[in-house]
Amino acid sequence: MTNSLPSIGFIGAGSMGGAILRGLVASGIGVDGGIRVTNRTRAKAAELAELPGVTSIALEDDARGNAAVAAASRVVVVGVKPQMIADLLPRLAPHLRDDAIVVSIAAGVMIGAFEEALPGAAVVRAMPNTPSTVGRGVTGIAGGAHTGTDDIRVVRRLFETVGEVVEVPGDDGIDAISTISGSGPAYVFLLIEEFAKAAVHQGFDDATAARLAAATFSGATALLGSSDDGPAELRRRVTSPKGTTERAVEVLQGAELAAAFSSATDAAYARAKELAAGA
Repeated sequence: MTNSLPSIGFIGAGSMGGAILRGLVASGIGVDGGIRVTNRTRAKAAELAELPGVTSIALEDDARGNAAVAAASRVVVVGVKPQMIADLLPRLAPHLRDDAIVVSIAAGVMIGAFEEALPGAAVVRAMPNTPSTVGRGVTGIAGGAHTGTDDIRVVRRLFETVGEVVEVPGDDGIDAISTISGSGPAYVFLLIEEFAKAAVHQGFDDATAARLAAATFSGATALLGSSDDGPAELRRRVTSPKGTTERAVEVLQGAELAAAFSSATDAAYARAKELAAGA
């Protein structure tokens, strides 16, 4: 099994698509047949053209750019806004290769919508999160009815260039992972925000409080990442019997954090289903 990837095209490369493109380039993985990308404006296309090995097309200069990229690419990553998908897919369909893998990073657009517009195509729906922009992301991927094991392997390899990858079962799995890794950075930022407020309450100025909170979280997660032990064991080691940490942890556990997180993720999952239904 080769470590290289087949030809890849990005139809639209906004913040998330651009992050994946940059991660792919930075990884140094070989891409047989090259990397191509389209964007609406010359300015954005020119920015991406500076990346080594990337052919960047401005649609305002070449209206057939999307078709050309689709025809030349085994993997076609669709990174346009969700509301543009319905108009885009029928335009791509006649130009896709027979062995094309179509990867959607459009939030809220079901696998079935792609398969209906692209009959017989191997479709993979992906849910990357915002830390992908710094190479520390988590991406959920789910294959459609015509997606084979090798197709999934290729897509997994692509998203591993920007972090961890978890394969999930279909749209339900994508909705579920969206409540954890997708929305999860917001939960973490909220905790850091509240932790910083607690530091201010203890007498620190705003700047010092923000630095203490952020550094404590990043240091703790780095320790977790480098340890063979799980978070419960690491917490136990910090929590000396009858000490200050034990007293603080008792207060936090009394606030029923477990129930709060379960309720929060349930609410996010319910909203994902509403969005899928057009609500």
